[in-house]
Amino acid sequence: MKKPKNPPGLRLRLLAAERLQSVLRGANFAPFTVADLPEGRDRSLANRLVTTALRRHGHLDLVIKRFLERGMPKRSGPFEALLRIGLTQILFLPDVGDHSALFLAVEAAKRDTRSQHLAKLLNATLRRGQAEAARLRDLPDEALFPDHLRQGWVAAYGEDKVDYFTDALLDGAPLDLTLKDNDPDLIEALGASPVMADTVRVSERDKPVDSLPGYAEGRWWVQDAAAAIPARLITLAPGARVLDLCAAPGGKTAQLIKAGYQVTALDNDPVRMERLSQNLARLGYTADVVTSDLMAYTPEARFDAILLDAPCSATGTFRRHPEVIWHREAVDIAARTRVQRNFIMRAKELLVPGGTLVYCVCSLETAEGEDQAKWITDTTGLIPFPVQTHELPEFPAALRADGTVRTHPGLTVPGEKRGTLDGFFIARFRSPTDT
Repeated sequence: MKKPKNPPGLRLRLLAAERLQSVLRGANFAPFTVADLPEGRDRSLANRLVTTALRRHGHLDLVIKRFLERGMPKRSGPFEALLRIGLTQILFLPDVGDHSALFLAVEAAKRDTRSQHLAKLLNATLRRGQAEAARLRDLPDEALFPDHLRQGWVAAYGEDKVDYFTDALLDGAPLDLTLKDNDPDLIEALGASPVMADTVRVSERDKPVDSLPGYAEGRWWVQDAAAAIPARLITLAPGARVLDLCAAPGGKTAQLIKAGYQVTALDNDPVRMERLSQNLARLGYTADVVTSDLMAYTPEARFDAILLDAPCSATGTFRRHPEVIWHREAVDIAARTRVQRNFIMRAKELLVPGGTLVYCVCSLETAEGEDQAKWITDTTGLIPFPVQTHELPEFPAALRADGTVRTHPGLTVPGEKRGTLDGFFIARFRSPTDT
């Protein structure tokens, strides 16, 4: 018997369901590349289907709970992912077309022996979604975030600020670049506008990053405006020895090299460090690149400054990685705080007397930020080195009374609306001076 041919659009949905299924099981979402889907239009649609399903995960949970009274079928292969992608297309991507959502989802289910017996259930559920679409598009924003995260954010930032987190989640992140040199002509060619210091924001993201002006010549690198703040808070004379911990993929390393420091970039992930090396090569920058676990790292001499971008929950990056908000539980955050404290204590040992430590996390959780800063002050002997207003003139609202820095999507970027900034916490300290 001849195997049926794949109708147009089926392969990309099969791949999208496979990728989404892996994320539902705990993996991070990796966007589709040319190697996955050579046709640009297919690749764009596959990425759009999965990312929208992840951004609307909380809403889809409500819909699925309402429609499947017996819950998700067990051992059903790609059924859940196909259902989520189909509902995403019907409810939140109406421009793609309802018919393809129904037909192709059912066809995809039939192609897998684990889900083919559920093809009729999938068809009926999607048709119900189609019939109730107008009402289902008006779901509460609160459902887009897990209760434990949202409650913590409201307590930390206020409900009025957290309301903007919804826009940030659904809109995604703009493209921020850090420039090697201040070049007005390049900024104009990029269609960008200044955000702060040497950070610019590209208004239209209709081209691949590597096709933008100046990429091949190494004239900029991709880096969120919030992520660019920590390295700027190291203010030493050129030639100072600086250690960038958890350095990959290298944006902060590049900033430190640009500032004129002798930079050592350390990370324990060989794959990510290879990417860091490639990024530095494109920029024409050189650093001492070390692939090692921090706790086992023994340099020949101590450092004048250390930038510790500590491993964390990464909830502050949900605009780019919406899956993180559904992968993080309180126990996970507690485990990460212990790792952070071990790293802080090891970083202290690697500083010269009077050296600078900048601690930062791309997290919205106070346990990983504000609480850690208090622990450092109370426990380690490191001395707070408050950030001053003149060091952060573009974001005065991000500067806290104790001299630490907190960014989140509820802050307004100059010239922009709220919701266009990652969540970051930054605190600066000095090591004691020997007597």
